[in-house]
Amino acid sequence: MSEICAKCGLPKPLCVCETIAKESQKIKVYVENKKFRKLSTIIEGLDEKEIDLKEVAKKLKSEFACGGTAKKGKIELQGDHRQKARKSLVQMGFAEERIEVR
Repeated sequence: MSEICAKCGLPKPLCVCETIAKESQKIKVYVENKKFRKLSTIIEGLDEKEIDLKEVAKKLKSEFACGGTAKKGKIELQGDHRQKARKSLVQMGFAEERIEVR
């Protein structure tokens, strides 16, 4: 017998909690200047309790072939990846109208 999700009451394989959480996030994507005039793409607004930031960061880093980190509720990618990040987040299941790119 499979485990039951505490939030939605469905068995773990059928759990929709993460899907619902992805659609309700208000995400901001912007570029920040770092030391030595290096650009860094910042993705913030993801709830650490509902979504695994490290897993999302890992997927983005491998797709864009760049370095980065997930800390303090933000994902930081090396380089300017604003438009590519938006497309990738939509493919991962986040709502397109809830992603703001500056």
